[in-house]
Amino acid sequence: MKASTRKESVGAAPVAEVDAQEIDAFVERVWSEDGLAQRTLEAYRQDLETLARWLAGRGRHLRNARREDLSAFHGSQPVAVRSMARRQSTFRRYYASLARNEPGFDDPTLLIERPKMPRSLPKALAEREIEGLLDAPDVGTTLGLRDRAMLELMYASGLRVSELVELPLAALNTRQGVLRVTGKGGKDRLVPVGEVALERIQAYLAQARPVLAKGRQPLALFLSKRGEAMTRQMFWTLVKRHAVSVGIHAKRISPHVLRHSFATHLLNHGADLRALQMLLGHSALSTTQIYTLVAKEGLKRLHAQHHPRG
Repeated sequence: MKASTRKESVGAAPVAEVDAQEIDAFVERVWSEDGLAQRTLEAYRQDLETLARWLAGRGRHLRNARREDLSAFHGSQPVAVRSMARRQSTFRRYYASLARNEPGFDDPTLLIERPKMPRSLPKALAEREIEGLLDAPDVGTTLGLRDRAMLELMYASGLRVSELVELPLAALNTRQGVLRVTGKGGKDRLVPVGEVALERIQAYLAQARPVLAKGRQPLALFLSKRGEAMTRQMFWTLVKRHAVSVGIHAKRISPHVLRHSFATHLLNHGADLRALQMLLGHSALSTTQIYTLVAKEGLKRLHAQHHPRG
């Protein structure tokens, strides 16, 4: 992979060559150090290019930006809190990298206050709603067999949408009932599939995938009507369609609703948090702990609804 490939935004002013070289070097460095996903690298590049263009209006470049410049930049940008936090994270990493590799470099991000992030809990469906969603596809059709297998697998294994649609056929071991999943940062993990999901996948492989493949041998496990790998957008569309068909309001659906439900339901049934971290592929336990809050919120609602003094 060429980590330093430049992609200028359509209609955007060009980035000064000195800044473009700085960005290329930084992206190449973090890619070689951490093996970050291409989407993450592109987000870093876009954030730094946005800052470089803004600094150009003040007669400055990335390397000689001051704390006042960065504070003014954040104050001038009409973006959501999460977008601002992401940009700050990019800038902190860029300038920390310079400070680490160049003794005496003054990091301008050190005293900048971090934005306060609103706490948003992952949306999980109730177990009975999940049952309805999984039963929604018509398994008497080719696409229904595929949809049912995808939904069952995501709920059984807690995969990210990107992990699900990018699964190669070779990742599945039907004899052992496990998947080899490549997650964020290119890190592999083994994930159990579960008996019901495995049965649905085997039905899809025997009856639907050969039809969708149209005589070819595509690498992807799950195929579109054209015989190509599914996309995130395709999967999101089918989840939403099947959810609405069984009476689940569209506002309660998200691309990761099955992953969130997988994690929440496991915790509700006594799963260990460390084990859940491994299954989800989280690098930090703090990321997994958000699901304990979801479980607690669910218990509070249950108590308020059914306790005589709730």
